[in-house]
Amino acid sequence: MMANYESEVTRFLKDYKKEHPGTEQAQRDGRARLWDKSIDAEQQEGFRIARVPQRPYVYQND
Repeated sequence: MMANYESEVTRFLKDYKKEHPGTEQAQRDGRARLWDKSIDAEQQEGFRIARVPQRPYVYQND
């Protein structure tokens, strides 16, 4: 009996995607723009070398 159950959220999302067919492609485009980036290993190594250790209490003026 539970095999055919769909939550309200699932039904809403399915209906929304039917009414707005470009949604999934827009999500993929947004992900590619913000997250799917190639990482430059040399630049990352430079960042690692340049890192300054954080002091135990960051707001203390010495």
